[in-house]
Amino acid sequence: MSIAKEIAPNLPYLRRFGRALSGTQASGDAYVVAMLEALVVDPSVFPRDVNSRIGLYRTFLKLWSSVGLNINAATSGFERSSAERNLEALTPRPRQAFLLRTVEGFSIEDVASIMEVSAAEAANLVQLAGQEIAEQVATDVLIIEDEPIIALDIETMVEELGHTVTGVARTHREAIASVAKKRPGLVLADIQLADGSSGLDAVNEILAAIDVPVIFITAYPERLLTGDRPEPAFLITKPFQPEAVKAAISQALFFDRRAGRKAA
Repeated sequence: MSIAKEIAPNLPYLRRFGRALSGTQASGDAYVVAMLEALVVDPSVFPRDVNSRIGLYRTFLKLWSSVGLNINAATSGFERSSAERNLEALTPRPRQAFLLRTVEGFSIEDVASIMEVSAAEAANLVQLAGQEIAEQVATDVLIIEDEPIIALDIETMVEELGHTVTGVARTHREAIASVAKKRPGLVLADIQLADGSSGLDAVNEILAAIDVPVIFITAYPERLLTGDRPEPAFLITKPFQPEAVKAAISQALFFDRRAGRKAA
């Protein structure tokens, strides 16, 4: 089987990882494209001692860390955020490990294989990232979710991180009304809501009015990972792990705050 066929099923998830790592869709996609171009030029850089998914992420991180790739991304014509320009200083290997473990769902052993370190070192990197993330500034959070139990779980996780839930909206209309009452610093949204309305439509309407980071938590990720623009940088698939939601929240706020945005 060709490398292209082996890695194709995992490319949407690698794109998600790249966007979460860089903080923007444009830059994350640019890194993935650069990796694919490198594989076309020299297929031998793709490791054959591990399964294709681990090999794909390992190859991506190797190229991510290379000076040439970062220069190419900077001159590729994509708009670069402040967070991306400071990426080397603000996003060390502990953050890579944390994303691999909590957002991409790799085991500690797989994280170690991808990053080519010992399992103990991978666990330590994840722990160090958690300590950094715990220092994030608290903000107001709007939850758009029509299932009460799931909404309560998300609300609990948000509050455990030190944030304040300003509202839980079950419909498009409730979401817009909540934003009108209190502008959030972060939105967590499902895409299929109670009355048949769309969480995606609600988010698009919110973003037309205010600049706020958004995390989608949905059982239908394929509806968002289509290759069309715009796509979310932060996407959690149901059923979710609490650690994945917490990681995404901290990552989203990290890139938003460091890019100079301010919540009202």
